[in-house]
Amino acid sequence: MDPTASPHGIRVLVVDDHAVLREGICMLLGQHADLQVVGEARNGVEALDQVAALAPDVVLMDITMPQMDGLEATRQIKAHHPQVRVLVLTQHENKEYVLPLLQAGAAGYVLKKAGGNELVQAIRAVATEGAFLHPSVARAVMNQASQRVNGQPHLTEREKEVLILVAEGLSSREIATKLCLSEKTILAHRTNIMEKLNIHNRAELVRYAIREGLVKP
Repeated sequence: MDPTASPHGIRVLVVDDHAVLREGICMLLGQHADLQVVGEARNGVEALDQVAALAPDVVLMDITMPQMDGLEATRQIKAHHPQVRVLVLTQHENKEYVLPLLQAGAAGYVLKKAGGNELVQAIRAVATEGAFLHPSVARAVMNQASQRVNGQPHLTEREKEVLILVAEGLSSREIATKLCLSEKTILAHRTNIMEKLNIHNRAELVRYAIREGLVKP
């Protein structure tokens, strides 16, 4: 069923831990007759409750939130409410964030730096067509696909750097400190590395690093 055919239009749940941003988004969407904000949530836990209670068509989802982040919330929403479309709204445009969210079932990815018209278009697109990607995000996804040569996974230089430090026994927090990055970014790199290499634990990562000559046994 096309949600735009409903007398109330597209039902939207806004999920972000910043109250001012939520209020601004609600005001923006309220200016469009085909969009209806049915609820708000401050984190992933609240989002799950609201989805179950309100049955929105689209969940506008932030990534970095307390209690449960947007990635895990997206996974759980798609597992229990597969008909709901999740549109990620975030400041992060690098593939370390994009790909795990798309793999978790997100239907679209729009940046907070985008204009109001683009956000409205993105909501309409995921509700009616099932997908939307901001152009810079689409390029990141395409670059990731092009990095696979002859079926072999390609690690970026940053991913190799993280892999070496993991193999040397450093924790995610220690790696984050050493590389001047956030711990969440390091965890995202590790997840991406393991998905690319089809590796499921630290021991396998160490064996891979040794086999490839990245570290000494």
